[in-house]
Amino acid sequence: MAKNRLTPKKHNLARVLVGASIVLVGGAATTVPALADSHVSGPQAESVTEKTSAETQAQSLPKVSAERVLDIAAKQIGISENAAGGGTKFQDWYVSSQRAKETVARDGGRIQDYANAPWCAMFVSWVGEQAGARPTMGWDAYTVSYAKWFADNGRWGQTPKPGAVVFFDWGGSHDIDAIDHVGLVKKDNGDGTITTIEGNTGNGKVEERVRPVSQVDGYGYPSYND
Repeated sequence: MAKNRLTPKKHNLARVLVGASIVLVGGAATTVPALADSHVSGPQAESVTEKTSAETQAQSLPKVSAERVLDIAAKQIGISENAAGGGTKFQDWYVSSQRAKETVARDGGRIQDYANAPWCAMFVSWVGEQAGARPTMGWDAYTVSYAKWFADNGRWGQTPKPGAVVFFDWGGSHDIDAIDHVGLVKKDNGDGTITTIEGNTGNGKVEERVRPVSQVDGYGYPSYND
């Protein structure tokens, strides 16, 4: 199992403020060596005006299908990180994205820190970008802030659906602040497990996995046309 946790510079702020990021889900790298996909600090909330703008934009854009999102994700299966934990196109894309600039401005750190950071959330974000689903799928490098964006926008629940963004808490606490990992739901197997497509799993690869729902903290629901 790939590493998933972040030791943030401002852990106390993470629990208080990170959920306030509204427009495009946000989290930023720190210079701490244990950089990973959760527990990001968030010292600056984005405005209500920005939230309204994002919602208006999402409503005006055509919706995509869950099938398209899952097809793009499945085509990435087998992609692996390098020995330094980087080198994937998902990390490279995030480093060069406008979102990286925004989250570094919000949380500190350096944009280049994302290049070798655990990348499960960057993978999901990349898939959403490629599918044209970003307005309702969001984009982020950190799991806790990503989950809170869905929750803050009324897109959070406990039912596995194809194409849903699934957030895991390995400890089973069902505490949104304890989320460790994120992926995409491929299907509900109906036996207490779900089939997923995840990045930064196994030995740092994109893989299809079967997970017990007992490890799931919750699901984020993009807007799909199916």
